[in-house]
Amino acid sequence: MINKKRRVQITLKIGKTFLFLILLIPILFTLSYLFIPKNNMSEFGMDNVKANGILGERQDSIDVLVLGDSESLSAISPMEMWQQEGFTSYVCGTSGQYLYTSENFLKQAFQKQSPKVVILETNAIYRGISINNIVMNQLKTLFPVFNYHNRWKSLRSNELFTSIEYTWVDDYKGFVYNTVSSPATNTDYMTPSNNIAKIPIINQLYVKSMADFCKDNGAQLILVSTPSTLNWNYERHNGIQQLANQLQLTYIDLNLASSNVNIDWSTDTLDKGDHLNYKGAVKVSTWLSHYLKENYALTNHKEDSYYSKWNEAYQRYKKAVSN
Repeated sequence: MINKKRRVQITLKIGKTFLFLILLIPILFTLSYLFIPKNNMSEFGMDNVKANGILGERQDSIDVLVLGDSESLSAISPMEMWQQEGFTSYVCGTSGQYLYTSENFLKQAFQKQSPKVVILETNAIYRGISINNIVMNQLKTLFPVFNYHNRWKSLRSNELFTSIEYTWVDDYKGFVYNTVSSPATNTDYMTPSNNIAKIPIINQLYVKSMADFCKDNGAQLILVSTPSTLNWNYERHNGIQQLANQLQLTYIDLNLASSNVNIDWSTDTLDKGDHLNYKGAVKVSTWLSHYLKENYALTNHKEDSYYSKWNEAYQRYKKAVSN
């Protein structure tokens, strides 16, 4: 008799929970629609505005997509690559980016773009990911209200039911321009070693998932380590090379002397070897532009009227970086 009563109580609790979820889910979807930014500018509540500038780019106009943490956005300048070889690229890099965020940007970009090449800067591959972060990321992806719940403070009534229209574009295409120079001292950071820095299994799975997504959507994922004396070493190089071999991915390590990027650590870093400054980014971007053009047959769009705004953006960019 007691067992029967207990079963009834459990059944009632399950029923109440199920009913609660049935009522909650539509509310979350509605709030998500109301709170989600209707434009990709900061005044509309958009997060990571520079990275989300890609949302304002014309459809199917991006040839190369760059993902990663602050190493990517400080080392790769799409405008420099445009000037060199005439193909388009965009850096969806953010500070401290986790791989689940990289994957979010990847899938978001492919909703409107069809890049032929996707670059994943490798520093993020060694950033630890907790289960709680994964669960919260899934909730924010499914219900954006969890990400934009504070928007009620600045939400205007005329935004509530307007359609989404992303209009802002970044002349720097996600690159962060910085001319500060603070020399690095540990320039012998790439001492050869047979040791391998272990990559967490969950991180390996995220990279595999992105590689599979790229393959299914007609793009090639390549792994690129941009120069950094504080974040990189030969053990990490070996770890990424091992992963690249397992997934049959191209891996480029620009920290190796053989890459001929010729970073001058007395002038080309803004914070003692952690990130590159503009001088270093020009060297990396020039090298990458030639490599990508040669190996992926990317089209030079400079004379194509469809890309005229890129020529205009380059002129504004060049004027800014020349001052």
